[in-house]
Amino acid sequence: MIALVPPAFWYQPGSSLTSTLLKPLSWLWLAAACVRRKLAKPYTSSIPVICVGNVMIGGTGKTPTAIALCRALGASRPCFLTRGYRSDTRGAVLVTSADARMHGDEAVLLSRVAPVIVSPDRAAGLRLAEKEGFDLVIADDGFQNPGFTKTASVLVFDGGVGAGNGACIPAGPLREKLNDALGRAHAAVIVGDDVTQLSARLGTMPVFHAQFETHAKGTGPYVAFAGIGRPQKFFDTLVSSGYTLAETVPFPDHHAYTQDDMDGLASLAARHNAKLITTEKDHVRLPQGAAIEALPVDVRIENMDALVAVLRRA
Repeated sequence: MIALVPPAFWYQPGSSLTSTLLKPLSWLWLAAACVRRKLAKPYTSSIPVICVGNVMIGGTGKTPTAIALCRALGASRPCFLTRGYRSDTRGAVLVTSADARMHGDEAVLLSRVAPVIVSPDRAAGLRLAEKEGFDLVIADDGFQNPGFTKTASVLVFDGGVGAGNGACIPAGPLREKLNDALGRAHAAVIVGDDVTQLSARLGTMPVFHAQFETHAKGTGPYVAFAGIGRPQKFFDTLVSSGYTLAETVPFPDHHAYTQDDMDGLASLAARHNAKLITTEKDHVRLPQGAAIEALPVDVRIENMDALVAVLRRA
């Protein structure tokens, strides 16, 4: 069970030697993205499209933020749009089953709140949303995708790492320059304590702070595991919620769990006389029949009414 994690220098303040040496490759990444935007012919839907995206590689809390916004906006027939990362879906499909392998883990979680369209081609997904008669589309991710027009965009940041070292892939964790992203967004949500003082770097952008809320507390000890963008964020949430952790096991983001993984985790838990716990996102990717607890988590956005007002003005 070896975890593939982002390099540590991505999140160190200032420029490290490794980051500096990789800067030329970042310029190539940015140049390719610029060409892609210039060649794109974005599809503009007749339905309002709110994009919940990020600037960073890895998880920031987009999916629970999208769910919170869907509940707060109060549309009569909303739907989610996602590409179905690492799923078997081809074309544009309205999700009808809770099969993470077929549709992706985000799609399964989102489908518990509202209908979900999975489509690697976002334009095709929007056409399907129009055909189905939805009146609002909330796109989970896709901020850097130039193939569709966004009515409004919300950038989600992990307060624990902010914007990292401020450099773009591969010299840093940014998908694009921070200022370029801010120029296209309407609001920012910082999930968790803003330990890097990111809000001071966001200029006049409306910034909203959010926290994860848990609705369960188990008796320990636990072995916690997670295959999300930043597993440590999940482990910290467990500890702050009163869970006793005997050991933690990080996996790569969107990890496809095998029976060997489950056997290894079960053996580890047995050595600690502990139970296993993971995220809801990981839980839907586990092999069928795995009796493992999932921690239910919501995002509570402070001053949600003001954020909704920002989006409605857009």
